Amino acid sequence: MNARTGWFGIGMALAGVLVSAYTLWMVFFWVPTEVSMGIVQRIFYIHVPSAWVAFLAFGIVAVSSAVYLWLGDERADIAALSAAEGGIIFTTIVLITGPLWGKIAWNAYWTGEPRLTLTLVLGFIYVGYLMVRNATDTPERGKRFAAVVGIVGALFIPLIHMSVYWFRGLHPDPVILNPEGPTADPEIQTTLYVGLLGFTLLFLGLMALRYSVERAHRTLALREAA
Repeated sequence: MNARTGWFGIGMALAGVLVSAYTLWMVFFWVPTEVSMGIVQRIFYIHVPSAWVAFLAFGIVAVSSAVYLWLGDERADIAALSAAEGGIIFTTIVLITGPLWGKIAWNAYWTGEPRLTLTLVLGFIYVGYLMVRNATDTPERGKRFAAVVGIVGALFIPLIHMSVYWFRGLHPDPVILNPEGPTADPEIQTTLYVGLLGFTLLFLGLMALRYSVERAHRTLALREAA
């Protein structure tokens, strides 16, 4: 099982790298420059897919954590852990590209913009998820406490999405997940979708590899303890 999961992860990760590389080619050589924001808008094709993958990852954490609390299945806990680590990586990319975009567009790295601030809080919650796992007397209790954190943290995802409508800020309105439908040019949409595919494949591949390694580690630990 671990070997199959590992090879699946390698295949998905390689596919993600190839599609992501093609996305970069599209960003620099194919998609036209957006009229209102200019060249800085090209960060969009890294920033938005990273945010999508982070939300996907933390959604997986929440679902897997709920399954673990319900059934006590170690595989669900391993899936939650693997997804959380990947989610933190992509959240970090969001929190790097967002201020870079802001510096050029708004002449400030950080303006207290609601969506980016809430995303920072979301990242801290899942760093806390990892810390809680090792902060209790027994590993089992740590896993259960972390599972609760993983579920509660996911509640921030819809809040972050709706923050541009509910709170006054500088962040532009969604151009794809818009109630009135996509408003971006077709080339921009195509480039974004390819980027989403590449980053999603990369995340799923890395998650599968991390899952395989963690499961092998726990299996070995059980054998040594027996």
